[in-house]
Formats: sequence, C-alpha cells, structure tokens
Amino acid sequence: MKINEIMRSLETLAPLSFQESYDNAGLITGNAGWDCSGVMITLDATEAVINEAISKKCNLVIAHHPIVFKGMKKITGKNYVERTIITAIKNDVAIYAIHTNLDNVLQGVNKMIADKIGLKNTQVLQPKEAMLKKLITFVPLDQAAKVRDALFAAGAGNIGKYSECSYNTEGEGTFKPGELAKPFVGEIGKRQEEKELKIELIFPAYLEEKLIRAMNDSHPYEEVAYDILPLGNYLSEVGSGLVGVLENELDEVALMHLLKEKFGLQLIRHTAFTGKKVKKIALCGGAGIFLLNAAKAGGADVYITADVKYHEFFDAEGTILLADIGHYESEQFTTDLLFDYLTQNYPNFAVLKTALNTNPVQYFL
Repeated sequence: MKINEIMRSLETLAPLSFQESYDNAGLITGNAGWDCSGVMITLDATEAVINEAISKKCNLVIAHHPIVFKGMKKITGKNYVERTIITAIKNDVAIYAIHTNLDNVLQGVNKMIADKIGLKNTQVLQPKEAMLKKLITFVPLDQAAKVRDALFAAGAGNIGKYSECSYNTEGEGTFKPGELAKPFVGEIGKRQEEKELKIELIFPAYLEEKLIRAMNDSHPYEEVAYDILPLGNYLSEVGSGLVGVLENELDEVALMHLLKEKFGLQLIRHTAFTGKKVKKIALCGGAGIFLLNAAKAGGADVYITADVKYHEFFDAEGTILLADIGHYESEQFTTDLLFDYLTQNYPNFAVLKTALNTNPVQYFL
C-alpha cells in the first residue's frame, strides 16, 4: 500500500481545507508515493517516537501535532524539532500531521472527549464560516436526473441531517453550435432552443474539483454552463469545540471527580465553583480559551479546555465554571480515534500506537 492511499483516507475523515490558517497539517517529511511498511500513531512526533517507528519497521508516523509549525531556514540539529526531522529524513520515515482539521470535524478530537464524559446531543460550538458554496448548472430535462444523481454521489446537497437537497427550475436555454462543435442536440450554425432544468445545490468548498469532474462526466453537453457561488452560511458539522448535555445533571465536585477518573488527571485548574448544577457542557481539546465567550453565549454550565493563562481565568466572570485539564490530557485519546479509524479501513495492515507518553509536562505532588 502506498502512503498516499492512507493520506487520502485520513483526508476523507478530516479534509486539509478544514485546518486553521496558522496550522501545518499534511505530509511534513517523506514521499507520498512510497510503499508503506507500517503506521505508527502518536500525539507528538518526537525523535524518540521516530526511533520507535524505525525499530518496529513503520515508515509512516501519523501525529496529531505537526512537528514543524514555522518556517525553518536551517536544519542543523540544534533543537528537538530539527533532530526529529533529520532522523526521519535519514531513515526514510514520512511524518504526517492531522491537527486542527481533525479538531474541526464533528467526529474528531472533541467527540472523543465528549464521549468520555458521556455527553449527548453534541454539536459544534463555533461553526466555521465561508466553508460552503453553491453550484448551479443547466441540463436538458431528460438528462437532469443523471447529472443530479452524480452530483449527490460526489457529496453535494447535504444540509445538516438531510441529504440529496437541491432546487430545480424548468426553463429554456439557447445556444448556436459553431463549425467545430459536436452538439448533443441542435445543428451547426443554427440557434437551438432547449427545455432545460436549472439545478442548484450547496456543497463543502473542498469538494469543488470533485463536483466539477462529476458534473462534466455525467453532463451530455460538450460545453457545460455552470456557476459556483461562495456562501456566507455556516457548515454546521465543521468548526471549533463541541457542546452537549449530560443525561443526568451533576454537581460541580462530582464533575471534577468524573474528569479525573476518565482522563487520568492528577489535578485540574479551575475557577471558583458557581454552586450550580451541571447539565450543559462545552469543551475544546488543546488550547481553547478563544471559545470561552462562545461557551458562555451558548448557555454552557462548564467549559473544559487546556492551556488557560492566569488572567484568562478572570474572563469566566463567575457565570461559568472554567476547567483546564491539560493539553496532552485533553487530546490523549486522539491516538485511539486514529487507530480505530485506520484499522477499520485497513484491517490487514500494520497500524500501531506509540508506547511512549510524549507529554512534556510533569507534575510534582
């Protein structure tokens, strides 16, 4: 199996276009055309993890966090990032990062956290903007169903929990084939009037090329007329954080004990208890303080995240319980998510999880 086949599978789960602008998800070292000898899954692609992958004959390391975030002008081995890159390149190990694109899908990193807590009716806390487009095309009446079905199969027409959504308007199109044309209907040099169906569908922006291919392959016309329009609508299944409800409300102390148990926590940094029962919980794995206002606006009783700075705890303002459970701790089950996904898709292929704990934070109790 080629590395690029595994990459395509991962990008079906979490398209690269869903990553944030500052991120560096995707293939970082190696060649997508290499044969893959085995996969090692980790939260962090450290030098020790690369060596572990080498020892277990895995030439693809899939990490949640990209080892390279910023531009690098020199690679001399002076720090852990450069040493990791050098080790990977010298040993023909590909490193692939699946970071904020996996954070931003409904079934991604945050869903793992929500499932551990037992949240129900989960939805994206802050959906991403400008992720949707509309395709409009014009098809002869008798061929319209074929084209529409091809567009549905390619991923167009999904709105929330509904699929195969389209709007169709019957009208009349005109065209005059030129001398070199090979018209599906009509004659060279004569204007043709044709009953057509105007088909309108929305789609996630990352599917644009796929949809154009599906439309052209299924459309009877030699030259296909179509429009693609950007939309301001939210894509409700894609975005930052998650919010859901507990089946049974808890008091705040009981919630803290639940978090310690489910995530193996030694401590939790949090604001003062509000004295309210906990029912609705918002969360974001990793550094997610930027979503605090969204959690408050959404009526959450608690916001769970990581990497909260001292002064940022004040921003809870006593209206919500803010809990910092640690960056590594909040995202630790991402390796399970990726392992389960890949083993389900490739049951006869070597997929391993690192045996190393890559958390750089230690606690002295």
